[in-house]
Amino acid sequence: MRAIRRFTVRPVLPDALAALGTLANNLRWSWHPPTQDVFAAVDAELWESCAYDPVRLLGAVPKTRFAELAEDGAFLERLGAAEADLTAYLSEDRWYQKKVADGPRAIGYFSPEFGITEVLPQYSGGLGILAGDHLKAASDLGVPIVGVGLLYRHGYFKQSLSREGWQQETYPVLDPDGLPISLLRGPDGERATISIDLPDGPPLIARIWVASVGRVPLLMLDTDVEGNPEHYVDVTDRLYGGNSEHRLRQELLLGVGGVRALRVFSELTGHPAPEVFHTNEGHAGFLGLERIRELTVAEDGPQVDFDTALEMGRASTVFTTHTPVPAGIDRFPRTLVEQYFGTGGATPGVPLDRILALGSEDYTGGDPSVFNMAVMGFRLAQRANGVSQLHGEVSRGMFNGLWPAFDEAEVPIGSITNGVHAPTWVAREMFDLAVGQGADTRSDEADAFWDAVDKVPGGEVWAVKRRLRERLVLDARKRLRKSWQDRGAATAELKWIDSALSPDVLTIGFARRAASYKRLTLMMRDPERLKSLLLHPERPVQLVIAGKAHPADDGGKKLIQDIVRLSDDPEVRHRIVFLPNYDIAMAKPLYPGTDVWLNNPLRPYEACGTSGMKAALNGGLNLSVLDGWWDEWYDGDNGWAIPTADGVDDIDKRDDLEAAALYDLIENDVAPRFYDHDHEGVPTRWLEMVRHTLKSLGPKVLATRMVRDYVRALYAPAAGNARLLNSDYTGAAELAAWKKRVRAAWGSVRVEHVESSGVGDAAEVGAVLSVRAFVCLGDLAPDDVHVQVLYGRIDGNDELAEPSISDLGLTESYDGGRHRFDGDVTLDTSGPFGYTVRVIPRNDLLTSTAELGVVALAPA
Repeated sequence: MRAIRRFTVRPVLPDALAALGTLANNLRWSWHPPTQDVFAAVDAELWESCAYDPVRLLGAVPKTRFAELAEDGAFLERLGAAEADLTAYLSEDRWYQKKVADGPRAIGYFSPEFGITEVLPQYSGGLGILAGDHLKAASDLGVPIVGVGLLYRHGYFKQSLSREGWQQETYPVLDPDGLPISLLRGPDGERATISIDLPDGPPLIARIWVASVGRVPLLMLDTDVEGNPEHYVDVTDRLYGGNSEHRLRQELLLGVGGVRALRVFSELTGHPAPEVFHTNEGHAGFLGLERIRELTVAEDGPQVDFDTALEMGRASTVFTTHTPVPAGIDRFPRTLVEQYFGTGGATPGVPLDRILALGSEDYTGGDPSVFNMAVMGFRLAQRANGVSQLHGEVSRGMFNGLWPAFDEAEVPIGSITNGVHAPTWVAREMFDLAVGQGADTRSDEADAFWDAVDKVPGGEVWAVKRRLRERLVLDARKRLRKSWQDRGAATAELKWIDSALSPDVLTIGFARRAASYKRLTLMMRDPERLKSLLLHPERPVQLVIAGKAHPADDGGKKLIQDIVRLSDDPEVRHRIVFLPNYDIAMAKPLYPGTDVWLNNPLRPYEACGTSGMKAALNGGLNLSVLDGWWDEWYDGDNGWAIPTADGVDDIDKRDDLEAAALYDLIENDVAPRFYDHDHEGVPTRWLEMVRHTLKSLGPKVLATRMVRDYVRALYAPAAGNARLLNSDYTGAAELAAWKKRVRAAWGSVRVEHVESSGVGDAAEVGAVLSVRAFVCLGDLAPDDVHVQVLYGRIDGNDELAEPSISDLGLTESYDGGRHRFDGDVTLDTSGPFGYTVRVIPRNDLLTSTAELGVVALAPA
């Protein structure tokens, strides 16, 4: 019989146990084992059966047990200590308060998904996990971030398999009242809401939920509100679902609604309003349009024109791109954007033609019929970055069309390599090894932690790794059994699962989205070769594989089915398993329990890839194509690089070559080193690599390092620029006017003539080349420009490779806007040498050479 109404009844805790509610409702418990121990002490069996969800736990504990705990002095002492520890964590000065003198008062961090914990399933994969780790690390460092996202009623899908191994999706309904979040309410107790005008009916209403991620509030918008039409209620139905219009509505809510939610949150709580806005991928890009609307149609304070508002918004916005492939970018039909931002649309008062121009692919090879969210993201942010050095390089190539006058190297897209939140992903036992050697795991200065690596005896490290491998084996067997039962297998068929996998066999992990470029099935190119590795009589290998395909990606589902069919083979099913429904709960035993983390994407399509970082922090070794983060931090001794067949156009041939290289590495290098034990049964050469991995990668792959990089390189400079422009709006108005004047006059700017002296056709190292450039600036003044000489080695086509750049100084001015600029260049390297001269705009408030996208070059 179906109920006609559903709601959640929250427990009433005795006053003595009120702190349990406080601990449960701050998600710090998800990365703080001592707090988890408190919940386990409430009822260990119930804690496990509730999937380690403290809200569910407290709702399931009998009143009699609460009464017992309220009289249990030892428990109350433990509870009090945990509450005091949380209070100190939330209030004490951390790295940001101690080391960042004049950083932004607050930073708004917008993302379509956040992977904080498995009990708040608002994530699909790497982007969400990265966003969750960003918030956690910011909390640990005291960085004043406010997260902004959506609350999806179904989250992402749960994955199971059919009898034939085909992915199946289900979408369980999430009850917000059963999640560790709370509604934002006004002083009168009424729920706080925001609204957005849409073209097809009444305003869209969304309520605001708040999750406490340690010190960081995370705002999540939810349209399941009484009074909304059904198609509005469905806007936050599920993550990455629906057609283009559905996605546009979601991104409209995230960007425009997210800014409005931040304003409501600041007004009701007194939390500082953000000085810097971080757009984490293009999905949230509409936030820039709402900020322009706030300034151009201001209800409180002076109004400014569009160009001034644009400069104010750009100065304080950071945009991070996460995809190295055009197919990963959201592109909407231009007509759809016209519909939602036209008269009566989401940002009234902001000119539609200016909005469309921001997302226009008005460059060679672009599609004029689409609106590109990444393009808008770059145009609305003064600072932009990719998520690894290689990805930054790839992104500069992808988006060079936005700055066509400049070489790729000067495209204003930098890079900050991603990191992972160690307290979330590192096994407790690994931390305990370091603590046993005096490491301070509570410090927000984590670098000293790595000093303990060489002090831990090898036998202890190896014993811990076996224990973690055994935990993974037991967890995998449990999941494998459930999967087979869901596929229709009878219990009598599943006795073999009791011996599936082994805690003493070299274990390779591979878990990620089943996108084609990640090549889930590369390891299967030669099934017989793979079987020989799995079943080697002396050096066997076992594989634990997991991953989801997008519900609309039948190609990805076919890859999963191929893996499942191989893992169903009775000959090898004890050595290779596919575990469905990859999520944070599965990942926590998986990363520590693997010896080797496999990553074999089609280079260079892995923007960063953080799963291998998590394995490394748990003493695992990476076996990976040189892509993403591995490309910059592999050093030859902290794992293995899979050789790639670059330049081979035949995809099948390339995959065959790279699969063969993978098999060779496992057979000839990885497995022999793992099984090469000393007289005490310890693989000393393997542990040498483990120690080196922890020391060489440990400090680099941390999310705290990543967030520090964002603060120093992007957040603090953005706040500084914004303050210069926004103090009374005159700075922004002057910059906007200057840009307009420079662009209007640039057609008259040219390098008319260049002379040089001091060297002949054959010069010696140390000689000085004197350069004189005669330029016409038209209506511009010399202070409006840099006149630069670019010089250095040249290739066979006379192209400058990584040129040095030096400003020339104004020497003389003539009538008609003509000027002479001089300078000297010292020849400090031998070989073919060349130089040229250019003119670029100059303003102290510009952050890159290419910001205006204009340059005048000396004629060849």
